[in-house]
Amino acid sequence: MDLSRRETLKLAGLGTAGLLMGSRDWPAALAADAPAAATPAEGTGRYEHLPLPYAFDALEPAIDARTVELHYTKHHAGYVASANGVLEQLKAAHAGGGYANVKALSRDLAFAASGVVLHNLYWRSMTPKAPPAPAGALAQQIERDFGSLAALKAHFAAAAKVVESNGWAVLAWEPVLRQLLVLQVEKHQNLTIWGCAPLLVCDVWEHAYYLKYQNRRADYVDAWMGLIDWPATAERFDRAARQA
Repeated sequence: MDLSRRETLKLAGLGTAGLLMGSRDWPAALAADAPAAATPAEGTGRYEHLPLPYAFDALEPAIDARTVELHYTKHHAGYVASANGVLEQLKAAHAGGGYANVKALSRDLAFAASGVVLHNLYWRSMTPKAPPAPAGALAQQIERDFGSLAALKAHFAAAAKVVESNGWAVLAWEPVLRQLLVLQVEKHQNLTIWGCAPLLVCDVWEHAYYLKYQNRRADYVDAWMGLIDWPATAERFDRAARQA
């Protein structure tokens, strides 16, 4: 399914989605099915807390319902509120010409807005349906860049398990090399490569797994690997590769 630019901007949070990895057009790689009625009109300049694509308990037993509920309603929602709050402060700065706090505001916007974009993709990187392995162009690209799906999964899981402190593991399309890369993200915005299109992300902040796994991040990552929505990832890859 091809998303229009309007639809992809809605998914990414509108207007400032390039904060994560630098490419202004990378949201077109996303493949969410958020209801149109739940998204604001294009051009509002505000991030939207998109609805989950499944129920809180849909990912059990890998991820428990309470964790999903708290993660989505508290943490994800908090990043949306924070990002929109910073945008309001920047509007006030524009109107008043006061830029004394621009360093802090720039840092806060990068952190909070990237948190919104990553969470929008995180929920859509998983599915309760246990889909088959990737097929088509994505499968061929994985074979070329990693040698096998098993090698990609091993690399991705290893990267997720050793992210320093809080952060993410990311499968990304690098359009200059025309190659899939596994990246780590510290916090929400550090250690990225500008221009990459994120296709698949695993959240390894403790709030993503602590209720069920406590300090056993590796167990969470191993369970998470069985939730990957490969068909949706393949759709994002197809769009990203076409746009490169």
